[in-house]
Amino acid sequence: MIKTFNLEKFYKSGSVTTVALQRITLDIGEGELVAITGPSGCGKSTLLNILGMIDQADGGEYFFNNNLVTDLSDKQKAQLRKENIGFIFQSFNLVNELTVYENVELPLLYTKMGATERKERVNSLLEKLKIAHRSRHYPQQLSGGQQQCVAVARAIAHRPRLILADEPTGNLDTKNGDEVMKQLLELNEEGTTIIIVTHSQHYAHFCTRTISLLDGRVLADETRHLRYA
Repeated sequence: MIKTFNLEKFYKSGSVTTVALQRITLDIGEGELVAITGPSGCGKSTLLNILGMIDQADGGEYFFNNNLVTDLSDKQKAQLRKENIGFIFQSFNLVNELTVYENVELPLLYTKMGATERKERVNSLLEKLKIAHRSRHYPQQLSGGQQQCVAVARAIAHRPRLILADEPTGNLDTKNGDEVMKQLLELNEEGTTIIIVTHSQHYAHFCTRTISLLDGRVLADETRHLRYA
């Protein structure tokens, strides 16, 4: 699904150049559950943003489903992203003026899906994530764990092949964090490819593969045969 060759990313401020990523080469297959770990500032979120086509590398190549992303126009990348990728963020990024139901429905409004199918899809997701009883509430009326469950439901509403999660448990206590990770595990078992950025080894152990970054480089790439139990 994802192949990168010598990805590089730089940030310039005046005469100072900061290297964010150095020669990142990865091969992530369909259905994998991957954690990207490392200390703050090591390039985790930068890499995730490039994989999600939100940002662009300054060097190297990135292939998504055999498409050379660097050769695509912004419109083509947006279409590829919309059809294939769901995002989950640490800060939830819910729309406070919309109800839980409306937040989950939002990405479906940009598709050709009819109203009846949208309603069935949203209600099914809310039931699946155990937040159907909160469908008419607003984000500020929910706990952190409930808000993240809404964010997960919204991310998977259009049934993406890939989910990119940037510190999805970062604002949660251990109980709620574990529950969100279990929901992601279930999605992965259903076939969704998931890449999670986390600074926590506890949550990295939920995944079958861990890619460790340090100073913008891949320090280690390890596969686990058994998930965290």
